[in-house]
Amino acid sequence: MPTHEELTQERAHLANARAELARMRERTLALDVQGGDAVSSERLAETLWRRARSLEDDPTTALFFGRVDLDTDERWYIGRRHVTDDMGDPLVIDWRAPVSTTFYRASHSDPLGVRLRRRFGYDHGRITAMEDEHLLDASEPDARSQILATEIERPRVGPMRDIVATIQPEQDALVRVDATTTVCIQGAPGTGKTAVGLHRAAWLLYAFRERLSRSGVLVVGPNEAFLEHIGAVLPTLGEVEVRHTSIEALTASVPVRATEPTEVSRLKGDARMAQVLHRAVWSHLVPPNEAMVVPRGSRRWRVPAYDIAPLVDGLAGREIRYDAARQLLPQRLAHAVLVRMEALGEYPDDRVQDAVARSAPVKAYAASIWPKVDARQLLHRLLSDAGALAAAAEDILTEDEQQLLLWEKPSRTAGSAKWSLADTWLLDELTDLLNRTPSLGHVVLDEAQDLSPMQLRAVGRRCSTGSATVLGDIAQGTTPWSTASWEESLAHLGKPEGVVSELRRGFRVPASVIEFAARLLPQAAPGLAAPQSVRDNPGRLDLVGVAEADLVGAVAAQVDRLRGLEGSVGVIVHDARVAEVSAALTAADIEHGTLGATHGDVDHQVDLVPATVAKGLEFDHVLVLEPTEIAAAEPDERTGLRRLYVVLTRAVSDLTVVHSAPLPELLAAG
Repeated sequence: MPTHEELTQERAHLANARAELARMRERTLALDVQGGDAVSSERLAETLWRRARSLEDDPTTALFFGRVDLDTDERWYIGRRHVTDDMGDPLVIDWRAPVSTTFYRASHSDPLGVRLRRRFGYDHGRITAMEDEHLLDASEPDARSQILATEIERPRVGPMRDIVATIQPEQDALVRVDATTTVCIQGAPGTGKTAVGLHRAAWLLYAFRERLSRSGVLVVGPNEAFLEHIGAVLPTLGEVEVRHTSIEALTASVPVRATEPTEVSRLKGDARMAQVLHRAVWSHLVPPNEAMVVPRGSRRWRVPAYDIAPLVDGLAGREIRYDAARQLLPQRLAHAVLVRMEALGEYPDDRVQDAVARSAPVKAYAASIWPKVDARQLLHRLLSDAGALAAAAEDILTEDEQQLLLWEKPSRTAGSAKWSLADTWLLDELTDLLNRTPSLGHVVLDEAQDLSPMQLRAVGRRCSTGSATVLGDIAQGTTPWSTASWEESLAHLGKPEGVVSELRRGFRVPASVIEFAARLLPQAAPGLAAPQSVRDNPGRLDLVGVAEADLVGAVAAQVDRLRGLEGSVGVIVHDARVAEVSAALTAADIEHGTLGATHGDVDHQVDLVPATVAKGLEFDHVLVLEPTEIAAAEPDERTGLRRLYVVLTRAVSDLTVVHSAPLPELLAAG
């Protein structure tokens, strides 16, 4: 074991590293911004600002958390960011650097040249403990790190923490997959798939900084509460350039003011709708049947329809968006005129072609055969006009399906239409058919199992020339259109070549909780293996049965008990009970926050969570009220069991279930 003298030396190294990090930031802030011109100076100032932000130090966290001594006598401290002294020598190596791989993956069976691996335990930024592994010593037994276990199980209040100090070998392998590869990670609750995705974004920006800082990285989550929960992870790793958005905001080109039956939303999310919309857009082309006549000077140039038809067919046959081709058409028509000019001995140049293309006769002729299309007006017509929909959906949708899509009381104009959430997916598809959606370098998509094919297509457009990290758990699919296989999802995303990997070792959810929730899997997700908790602490499971009249009072009493423990408390209830339970907590003088799909909360120890918002969140202590009620609120049994599986697996330390109705049969059977 490390000696007290070694502990003193390591604390001194930490103090020195913190001082040098502060010096690096001060030097960055002191740089004079001189870019040569106003635009360059502004960009340089922005770059320096981001650099200074990435060098901010949080004295309550671990600047470095590990050390490796190699058999080459090199010694490296592994931490959240790179720190050097005034001579440029590294005091801390960024966890994303290639040499850091040895810290995460070395073992007694494959030491990777590591002679000693040291882990540091911290309390409010101060080193309090150390553990050493001598990986070249065959006589030293393999032992689970107590520091590692303590860090994983450490209580917390507030947003999600990074896992940079606790990354496991299988997680590290996924984090460092090449930027050109799309990775799909199937992960049971507590396996760290979300954290792996976020750390992968940070690693990609480190390893491919020049490319991805230009093209951009985007994290897409299920709702705003989830985004607030994970929002602090990347900044703690020194990355401030990654944008976050919810899946709803991604396609929100119009206000959502309408709800619709589930079967309508399911149909609008069907991949066949892409075919319907494609046909509807391109059906606007009008075959040329009259010659184009262009007066120029004293002459009139005539291009017959049979010469124009191949030009139109050529543009339509290319992989080009409708509007882009429409804007090219006048130049093609003008070129046909120039060919005739040259045939009669004239010598027109590019300026003449541009002038002809901009002339009123050419523009009018182009508009008559390639008219402008507005996405909202087109979708409004399809959902209002049975004839227009039938023409676009023939041999794609059945008559019954077409009838399902039509509005009962159409609005007079697209501007006054009340659009549904599913309509935004269709509008996003139409917008892309008209003008190509710009592609980012990388997209991290979480809770992907809940996305419809049309939503997946919307995400795929944002990384059409880049790659993606797709995260989810099929067993947690709680939408009527949740995916049946990741191969199917990747195909809709436009990444059929994506690599599917599975994380099964659970580090967050304790064994007693995951084993209880896993009783639902045989019916909720047949064929999907139960996760394996690898924590030494089995956690705690309490099933509290009470009379119906005492139900809400029992919740308040249990929450009062839980808030006396260290860490966060999540109270998960059926959405319809939120107001009732909130009033009971307030009456019991229990301060709490209430999460919603559009807002999160990081300031309260106790959070009241609607069941439909719980996905992706985690709390040290979780209380679930009336599991049967939560499951019964969903449209079918499978979705209800999956929703229940989600809410039961949010606990890091313990789970308390309060109920007056009998537990679901699968849970009671155990």
